[in-house]
Amino acid sequence: MVSTEAAFRRLKPERGVSGDFIFKGVTVLFAFSILVIIAIMVVEMVDQSLPTIRKFGWSFVKGQEWDPVQGSFGALPYIWGSVVSSILALLLATPLSVGTAIFVTEIAPKKFGAVVAALVELLASIPSVIYGLWGVLVMAPWLQQTVQPYLIDHFGFLPFFEGAPYGVSMLAAVFILMIMVVPIITSIAKEVLLAVPQSQREAAIALGATRWEMIRMAVLPYGRSGILGAVILGLGRAIGETMAVTMVIGNTPQISLSLLSPAYTMPSVIANEFAEASSKLHGAALMEIGLILLGVTLVINVLARLLLWGMTRRARGGAR
Repeated sequence: MVSTEAAFRRLKPERGVSGDFIFKGVTVLFAFSILVIIAIMVVEMVDQSLPTIRKFGWSFVKGQEWDPVQGSFGALPYIWGSVVSSILALLLATPLSVGTAIFVTEIAPKKFGAVVAALVELLASIPSVIYGLWGVLVMAPWLQQTVQPYLIDHFGFLPFFEGAPYGVSMLAAVFILMIMVVPIITSIAKEVLLAVPQSQREAAIALGATRWEMIRMAVLPYGRSGILGAVILGLGRAIGETMAVTMVIGNTPQISLSLLSPAYTMPSVIANEFAEASSKLHGAALMEIGLILLGVTLVINVLARLLLWGMTRRARGGAR
């Protein structure tokens, strides 16, 4: 009778390279190719940005003047517009998205929830230029005629609602980004909540918890890390959005606390001016803005990952 060890030796190839070794090598190659691509992008962007880096230094990041004719460039208004619009849109989209995910997974009947989820996911497939077209033709006039005059009349004493009702403004960009981010966060949050073990819910109900208490104490804490990951992806979509924001934000390079004032973002200025860069310095300034956009995105994601790691660590410590 052949032993198990002898049978295993008979199945094991004696010559040549094993399939596991090839598979490991291919996957390692794929993984490191992503890092190589990112490194090449960074190196090329830094190389193309050297004229403005050498001429302006850190004053490029702190400067507010953008005059291609005079060769004076400052990126602070664009950084301000990108960060503020993305964060405000995320603050509005996160409660709406998580609430929709909870309704679909925990409250709505199964068939109705599936229909709602499909409609929400359909929003993610709409091209951004369609959102922008709807925003500039429908939403911006509506804001100009109804929402912005109301905010000026009732809250005009606050610096956030000063100015005239232009329609196209930071507020319009925040709203359009919120609409575009909601499907991403909702879809991922829904899958996270569906992954929560049913035993979690049953245990809470067995202890006498209401449906809201069950969701608050058993479901949401279990899926907190995944929901935060969904918010991170939504932030990445918001801060890099170009066409829709370009069409509704007003494209004015200024820093203002008022949400009713026009603004500008880093992706928008690149899209508007890169094809018409009048000089090498102008092109280098736009490339450096792209480099800053890449850096801001990386910093935000690193900070979010650290936050996610800290929350996961505390959750594990509490479980112990």
